[in-house]
Amino acid sequence: MTEGIRISVQTVFVQEQSSVLTESFVFAYRITIANESGQTVQLLRRHWDILDGCGTYRCVAGEGVVGQQPVLAPGHEHTYTSGSVFKTTLGQMAGYYTFRRLDGGTEGEEFRVRIPAFLLQVPFTLN
Repeated sequence: MTEGIRISVQTVFVQEQSSVLTESFVFAYRITIANESGQTVQLLRRHWDILDGCGTYRCVAGEGVVGQQPVLAPGHEHTYTSGSVFKTTLGQMAGYYTFRRLDGGTEGEEFRVRIPAFLLQVPFTLN
C-alpha cells in the first residue's frame, strides 16, 4: 500500500493460448486497485518493467489501464484484467501507477503507487 492505495495482483497461465513449440507463453493478470485513503484519486498512467526468464527486459508505459483512467472515491476499488506474452516459462513484472488527487486540499497533486514484483510462471515448471 502507498498513500492509502492498495494494489492486489492475481496471475494465471493461459495454456490454451500458449505453445512450447513457438516459445509463446501467455499469462493473464487481474489487478485490483483499492482506495483506502480519505481522498478521491484518478489513475493517470501506468509503467511496467517486464523481465523474462532469460533476462530480456522491456518497458510498457502509457495512459491509464486498458483504455481507462478510473476515478476512485474513498472506499472504492477498480479491477481490470490484462496480459503479457513471454518467450520463457517464467517472467516477472513490477512497476507503478501515477495518480492525481482530486480533492482534499492537495487537489491536482500527482503521486506514484509502486507495484511490487510478481511472478508469472507456467505451472509445470514448479517441480
